[in-house]
Amino acid sequence: MEKKKNNFKKYSYLFWSLYFTGVLAVVAFFFFIAKGKLGEMPTFSELENPQSLLASDVISRDHVVMGRYFRENRSYVAYEKLPQELIDALIATEDVRFYSHSGIDLRGLLRVVKGVVMGDKSSGGGSTITQQLAKMLFPRQEFENNLQLVFRKFKEWVIAVKLERSYTKEEIITMYLNKYDFLNLAVGVKSASRIYFNIEPDSLQLHQAAMFVGMAKNSSLYNPVRRPELTKQRRNVVLEQMKKYGYINQHTYDSVRVMPLGLDFQKEDFKRGLAPYFREYLRITMGASKPERSKYASWQQVKFEEDSVEWATNPLFGWCKKNFKPDGTNYDLYEDGLKIYTTIDSRMQKYAEEAVEDHLKLDLQPDFNRHLKRLENPPFSGDMSDEDVDGLLNRAIRQSERYRVLRLQGKNFKQIRKIFEEPTEMEVFTWKGDRDTIMTPLDSIRHYLGYIRSSFMSMDLATGQVRAYVGGPNYKHFMYDMVKGGKRQVGSTVKPFLYTLAMQNGLSPCTKVPNVRQQFVMPDGTIWEAKNSGRAREGEMVTLKWGLANSVNQISAWVMKQFNPQSVVDVMHKMGIYSYVDPVPSMFLGTSDITLYEMVGAYGTFANKGVFTQPIFVTHIEDKHGNVIARFRPERHDAIDEQTAYLMINLLRGVVDRGSGGRVRWHPVYGQIKGPVAGKTGTTQNHSDGWFMGITPQLVGGVWTGADLRSIHFDDIRTGQGANMALPIWGRFMRKVYADKTLEYTPDHEFEKPMNFIMNLDCDEENDVQQKPAEFEDFF
Repeated sequence: MEKKKNNFKKYSYLFWSLYFTGVLAVVAFFFFIAKGKLGEMPTFSELENPQSLLASDVISRDHVVMGRYFRENRSYVAYEKLPQELIDALIATEDVRFYSHSGIDLRGLLRVVKGVVMGDKSSGGGSTITQQLAKMLFPRQEFENNLQLVFRKFKEWVIAVKLERSYTKEEIITMYLNKYDFLNLAVGVKSASRIYFNIEPDSLQLHQAAMFVGMAKNSSLYNPVRRPELTKQRRNVVLEQMKKYGYINQHTYDSVRVMPLGLDFQKEDFKRGLAPYFREYLRITMGASKPERSKYASWQQVKFEEDSVEWATNPLFGWCKKNFKPDGTNYDLYEDGLKIYTTIDSRMQKYAEEAVEDHLKLDLQPDFNRHLKRLENPPFSGDMSDEDVDGLLNRAIRQSERYRVLRLQGKNFKQIRKIFEEPTEMEVFTWKGDRDTIMTPLDSIRHYLGYIRSSFMSMDLATGQVRAYVGGPNYKHFMYDMVKGGKRQVGSTVKPFLYTLAMQNGLSPCTKVPNVRQQFVMPDGTIWEAKNSGRAREGEMVTLKWGLANSVNQISAWVMKQFNPQSVVDVMHKMGIYSYVDPVPSMFLGTSDITLYEMVGAYGTFANKGVFTQPIFVTHIEDKHGNVIARFRPERHDAIDEQTAYLMINLLRGVVDRGSGGRVRWHPVYGQIKGPVAGKTGTTQNHSDGWFMGITPQLVGGVWTGADLRSIHFDDIRTGQGANMALPIWGRFMRKVYADKTLEYTPDHEFEKPMNFIMNLDCDEENDVQQKPAEFEDFF
């Protein structure tokens, strides 16, 4: 008996020794894991502030999110904005005892063990919502074997417990739904709601919330875009779980389970959506580094100088590099969750994009296609030699991405040119939709060169805020921005700057001058003469108002003779033109290359009583917490006196009411615009560029239209003039703006006359001018 008692004590001692040793080993094991002794663990700071990359939103003036910049397309949504159905579905499906455990659900683990032993696949998983969050916040690495994976699982348990100590249950739910990757560039439920259903999270209905929770099991497998039926089945499993645990009743379950997914899929693509040219300009501008000459090509001296001025004077240029977060690092456009509040109005932007597309698609491109059929070497003009055409095509080849890739493969130009002449499958742009075809890359270059392009910008005169910005016809296929990035000759739209000089020096719109030949002796002794395209009223005394309205070159030449080219350049610079303008007598023909952005800002000076107001694109920026961290206001300065500005408005109203801009008043599709309008058409040599600048008492807008190369153009003035190429876009836009009663822009306002202004502007000869508006303008 004594021996049995001793054996019992011995085995009892051994059992409890092993038991406590095991417990101590387990405790020590988890202690060392928690302290990071058995592998790296997140610090307390990392747990309190887990890294979360948030997309930056580009927001319109009327609070529409036009696009995002991101590495992960995630936008934060607060717990209060989460629908209860979404929270209930998540808990019922993923972790029904979520509110009763502290990160690890022991009953859930036993259920998993039972499922493994009994082979019951319906027993469910053992990971709690908190454990799943731990895995998302601190992702697993690639492991060599299953032992390391098991060890990682233990680490996730510890992280889950720490998360439970650091955050409330509501915060854990919020972090989970903001972190989960729902695929298709939808990270977090806010992005997912917008991409899959085009709504905000607080508008999610039960069947939509259940679909998202179903995707949380495996979003790659349950992809509603690629596998809608499988996703629907998984959604119904979620609904069944909600019924099982009393979150919904049988009737709701029966009615919702038969509903379709109801997707309204909005693919996240920086090349699509509203204002893509503007968003890309903003991205490049805000992320720009301080200009260094060594990073610019040898031929980019002017670009380097302009960027240097921008860096020094424009707070938006390089904003991310100039500004710092509280931790001392620069702001990152792709992960700091900035809210960039722009001046763009989404309604007006939509009208502008529609105006560009409608004019090019319905009118101009069909006309140009008919023109191309008459050419021997389309799309190039008939006066170009084969050698010239070949040179332009070779340059286009060198500028292509295909060429860059082939050069990296070690191929020379001769080999590359041969590849460009081999047919291949590709997708090309047409105004009837993208088309799959077989075409040589060289023919595809010709195909794209044959499309007429256009750009448009509109600015609010009172604030300098840009309301619409269209850099081209289709960003996916024509990515070059012709508002801020590209420069083209401006034609007769430069003439108002010359007339401004005349008004400043005592002349008036009614001043009469001779419409006769004007010759200039050039520095080399040669004679240069500006010629008119027509002979209307030649040899007569005509008013300056008539001369500008009909864009008569001989009248502009007479004005130029009274002053000097450098004086005109000085006026242009005061009015916001920063591009180089060659001070020569022929400058009034618009031979200098200027951006549309500059022209819109300069023309705004006429309606702003002589004050130049720099066009701006952003009003303020908020950080991810909603704090305003930057505000932007336009630079303003006096450029011309108020009386001169008003006289110029009078002159430019004559262009619209009785001159080359007359279609604004009478055309049935894009004209018949009521209220005061001032404007100027412009056409360059060979009709390569068409311009129209339009001013109302509230808005100033500008349009450029032309092909990618100046050697591609209409061959007649009827179709190639600015009144036909550019003016219709401005007209279509303004008709829609004035028709939208939700906007503050109406035709009821008037241009404000200066105080004590007594000059008579009713020129007598207006009664003798032909009643039908002039159709054609002079050009060089």
